[in-house]
Amino acid sequence: MSSSAMPAVEVDHLVKTYSGGRKQPDVRALDDLSFAIPAGTVYGLLGPNGAGKSTTTKICTTLSAATSGSARVSGFDVRGDADAVRQHIGYVSQGTAADPRQTPMENLMMSARLRGISRPDATDRSKALLAQFDLSEAADRKVSKLSGGMRRKLDVALGLVHSPSVLFLDEPTTGLDPEARAEMWAEIRRLAAEKALTVVLTTHYLEEADELADRLVIIDHGRSVIEGTPSELKATLDGDTLSVELLEPDVAAVRRAAESIPALRHVVVEARGTSGRLFARADDPAAIIGRVISAFDSAGIEFGAVSVSRPSLDDVYLHYAGRAYQIDAGTVDNTDKVSA
Repeated sequence: MSSSAMPAVEVDHLVKTYSGGRKQPDVRALDDLSFAIPAGTVYGLLGPNGAGKSTTTKICTTLSAATSGSARVSGFDVRGDADAVRQHIGYVSQGTAADPRQTPMENLMMSARLRGISRPDATDRSKALLAQFDLSEAADRKVSKLSGGMRRKLDVALGLVHSPSVLFLDEPTTGLDPEARAEMWAEIRRLAAEKALTVVLTTHYLEEADELADRLVIIDHGRSVIEGTPSELKATLDGDTLSVELLEPDVAAVRRAAESIPALRHVVVEARGTSGRLFARADDPAAIIGRVISAFDSAGIEFGAVSVSRPSLDDVYLHYAGRAYQIDAGTVDNTDKVSA
């Protein structure tokens, strides 16, 4: 394989098991996970909290070892060539890497010097990054005095100080307000467009993955659910989505009512405590809303809002994982998947 065709990141049958400790079962964080990331793309690892995204990132950045399987970054094995991998990657963790007692300039200079960059070059590189991330005016302000968005920009700048070919961003916008999140999205898009950089983005935000990722893999319980471009994934779903809010649902009764409407397909009924939701797909769900309401009324099913939408990544996750994205698998009281 030529270097131009070589994936930037290759993950092959990764398994990661954490010991449960005394009298506790082991936890299988990754379960035979595989994917390949083309160079020069923004690639999303999308999944709910606890899906295995950060574990995957830590293995790929040499911060953790897999129980079995392998991973290569920029052509180097993360276990056998860890030093070479570290030279080619930048890593921005969920927590800040900057020393709050220092200024952005001091943080960047220290990071560059630790990377073996000469003082003159480190100075030039630090100033360029401050300008690139619109932090020049805050260059001599203590990091502790910066806003959350500015600190997150500095974290990304620190990950780029040695000009890596692959940048790992682990939940880069968690905790940011909408304005700061939009600014970070713009920075990520610009980096990918201008720097021929491969960006590996872990996120639990569906909108973020849809907005930024050229390709993505949906991860659930340490496994790959489906992989492709956002458009490709949404195109795998036939029809539009019908959603009905349920009040104190009887799952069996909702299932029977759904089965009485042949136009509904890929029906998922979820109940959690005193509320729930029905999801289904149909070629023209708006045209059968009246039939759904009639069937539910006849069955004595209490319901709230009924909505129709075009396919989204939420629907992709629902279809392939078998439950709504926003409901954690460990807290769902009763889930029933029906193909009607």
